[in-house]
Amino acid sequence: MRAIDIADNKPVSFVGVVRDLILLTKPRLTSVVLATTSGGMWIANTPPSALVATLTLVGTALIVAGAHALNMYMERDSDARMERTRNRPLPAGRLSPKTALWFGVGLTTAAVPILAIGVNPTTALLALIANLSYVLAYTPMKRRSYLSLWVGAVPGAMPPLLGWTAATGRIDATGLVLFGILFVWQIPHFLAITLFRQDEYGRAGLKIMPQSHGERATKRTIVHWLGAQLGVSLLLVPTGLVHRTYLVAALVLGIVFFAWGLWGLRKDAGKRWARSLFAISIPYLVLLFTVAMIDARM
Repeated sequence: MRAIDIADNKPVSFVGVVRDLILLTKPRLTSVVLATTSGGMWIANTPPSALVATLTLVGTALIVAGAHALNMYMERDSDARMERTRNRPLPAGRLSPKTALWFGVGLTTAAVPILAIGVNPTTALLALIANLSYVLAYTPMKRRSYLSLWVGAVPGAMPPLLGWTAATGRIDATGLVLFGILFVWQIPHFLAITLFRQDEYGRAGLKIMPQSHGERATKRTIVHWLGAQLGVSLLLVPTGLVHRTYLVAALVLGIVFFAWGLWGLRKDAGKRWARSLFAISIPYLVLLFTVAMIDARM
């Protein structure tokens, strides 16, 4: 079976079109979002029913996928200038911008009633705020200021709060701590990327901190936020949901993460260190949430 891609009028396979539509949703990143959303639900004292949990994950997947598709629509020109993104469906010409636009709008539109009716209005509203702030604030701001990272960290930190509100129906101190953990984590995580990919970002016309403030200032900022990460992660203990196991794990993981950041302040610490910090930031987050989920049920 063949289909015509309106991007360039070349015949492409139906399977190829489906594959490219899936790529528009950034499936790996979407899977991380679903994992942290699940963590927020699991940590709650009163986890939702199987049906509500399923609808939460389906609705979250759709609204996040929609945001990613719209992001790719808006960034198709800059993506064409970066080595790691120029083979994406839009800059490579395999899909048309119009296809990506309506695909993103359709996914977002489908997600809202699923969350509002199947879960609760609070979760639906938070998910919509995350989608709109990612698409309408963070994405265009990337060309104007390095502060877009902090703006983008807001929708990026929403998943565990979505899981929490799906389970509890409210925004409270515990939900905000979960939000804070992921918000703070994103700053050193993404600043590390800017250090070893700053040439690519420069070619794409995207504003990043190493360009405006220099690598030294960027590294110091990373260390400051790693210290904040350690502190915020411990705020989950006073909520009473987690106990000694989580406390010890958060301390050990946070100290190791912070120490690795300090190691980057050496004059000869370059892209290799930045890549390593980025690499360890992912298992740090996975382990932290895994221990929290286990300890909350002990």
